[in-house]
Amino acid sequence: MGATIKAIEYVFPKKQLSNEMLQKEFLDYDFAKFESKVGIQNRYVVEDNETALDLACKAVSKLFNRKNIEKSKIDYVLYCTQSPEYILPTTACILQDRMGLNKNIGAFDFNLGCSGYTYGLSFAKALINSKQAKKVLLVTAEVYSKHIHKLDRTNRSIFGDAATATIIEESQDENIGDFLFGTDGSGYDKLIIKNGASKNPFNPDCLIKEYGTNNQYTDNNIYMNGPEIFNFTASKIPNFTKEVLSKNNLNKDQVSQFVFHQANAFMLNFMRKRLKVESNNFFIDLNDGGNTVSNTIPIALKKYSENITKNENIIVVGFGVGLSWSGGLIKLNKKI
Repeated sequence: MGATIKAIEYVFPKKQLSNEMLQKEFLDYDFAKFESKVGIQNRYVVEDNETALDLACKAVSKLFNRKNIEKSKIDYVLYCTQSPEYILPTTACILQDRMGLNKNIGAFDFNLGCSGYTYGLSFAKALINSKQAKKVLLVTAEVYSKHIHKLDRTNRSIFGDAATATIIEESQDENIGDFLFGTDGSGYDKLIIKNGASKNPFNPDCLIKEYGTNNQYTDNNIYMNGPEIFNFTASKIPNFTKEVLSKNNLNKDQVSQFVFHQANAFMLNFMRKRLKVESNNFFIDLNDGGNTVSNTIPIALKKYSENITKNENIIVVGFGVGLSWSGGLIKLNKKI
């Protein structure tokens, strides 16, 4: 017995934020060049009264509307977000009630960003393999737009909001392979919101700071040291991916597709070339949606699975805020 991904669905908010719209706010920036290099043309952002949980419920509802999904059989909820509904309680408990799930199930949040989905797959596999669950609902939901300063052109250009819902269930074959993990907390401040939790309270009178090229933010907002994040990714992830291949007794020619966190096209192409993988075996598609944090890998898997006709080995790797990274093998043989 093993575990397999049965289905994935995703949703974006209705509100669009295109490069053309951003160009009207940042007149001195070349968004055509940005689009060509980074690969993002459009992203979606929530309204002021809309939350990550609202998006999560829409993604789960979309999943439950499929004929082959029985929500009464779900016995565990894993909810990945850095945009919780409240400091406490855990948002997974609210999701359980709002979606009408059974009460004799497990449910918890975990606070991870761009490595969150790969962590979640490993959690789900462990629950199933240890006989603690048979059908796991893995939800990712993120609304970074609520935390980005309106004058922070770089982060507003890169990040978008979204939510996804995945069913991982018990199966005859093991279709979720071995996963590896990495953590370097010394880089915690490379992508951070400093105010609003236990360390530093939210400060309504926070001073505006600048970083990069004319980007403005406060300590109440997301700060990202882009060059340091790139250096971390470039130095760590290619070799880590080789370790994931070795752990699963594969060479890269046995992999149909490498699906990495969709951070930006420039970074992804850099790692693809480091790994010497052909472009048709390395998924890059963030033109419509942008970097949606923990949502990018399930969205990519959903899109890629549209054309699957045979059994395929897929390597998934997430990396980012923490600093945190993880990756592993999944096997797909049909549209999910």
